[in-house]
Amino acid sequence: MAHSHRGCCTALAPIAFLFCSSYAVAQDFDKVEIETIELGHGVYMLLGAGGNIGVSVGDDGVFMIDDQFAPLTPKITAAIRRLSDRPIRFLLNTHWHGDHTGGNENLGRAGTLIVAHDAVRERMSTEQFMAAFNRHTPPSPAAALPIITFGDDVTFHLNGGSVHVFHVAPAHTDGDSVVHFESANIVHTGDIYFNAMFPFFDLSSGGTVRGMLADTERLLAIVDDETRIIPGHGRLSNRAELRAYRDMLKSVIGTVSHAIDAGKSVDEVVASRPTAAYDEAFSNGFLKPADFTRLVYQSLSAE
Repeated sequence: MAHSHRGCCTALAPIAFLFCSSYAVAQDFDKVEIETIELGHGVYMLLGAGGNIGVSVGDDGVFMIDDQFAPLTPKITAAIRRLSDRPIRFLLNTHWHGDHTGGNENLGRAGTLIVAHDAVRERMSTEQFMAAFNRHTPPSPAAALPIITFGDDVTFHLNGGSVHVFHVAPAHTDGDSVVHFESANIVHTGDIYFNAMFPFFDLSSGGTVRGMLADTERLLAIVDDETRIIPGHGRLSNRAELRAYRDMLKSVIGTVSHAIDAGKSVDEVVASRPTAAYDEAFSNGFLKPADFTRLVYQSLSAE
């Protein structure tokens, strides 16, 4: 985004401090409560601050998807303890961003096996720079790194079902994974999908808006009207809402792409409000329509 990180921490959205360098301030987390939603088949969605968490419990132990921020680990593990007294055996990171991996070190030290796509370990092992927020992220400590990585996909056979985890084309980042609880008909999308929000995609980490659209189409192909969808951010979702998100992406990409071909500048495109028809439904996140438009312009211009 052209205006760097200005105003990143001032939005009043629940995920306003997502990528801000000040997000580790303790009082931000003192008031956070972990909400648990039962989805059936021993699968739960946990909401707190940062990316939504998925949890599978059963005789084989706890399988966890993402872990929000380090200061929340005690609250998150307490919420999981209310569901199961078994150990947290596996933690799957959907991508490398700190609002999804902040608890990794705590869990890794406690003996949880951390699993992620190859690119997640690569990015967490080295300093990262997110141009959109003008922020450097230092390498993660060894205990926070995934110790099992995969290229295309991996399947977990536990708690009476199969969990298929597959890497998708670069979208939010270059290390995005989708988690499909096949027998339970539940999908955790990671940050490919922000429900009822204009999504952020990290151009500095290989993300692209066309990738977001392509991966959303791939998601639509594996879900049906009964699928419970855990988005990376936002409330529990379903196929109809995912389709509305896909339609928004397709429309905005088409309009902005057309304007770029016509030689329009980014400011001209922002002024033309290509998101206008969607602003009411999708302005619930930290990215406002103008910011999202700039990001889309930047992504399409780089093609």
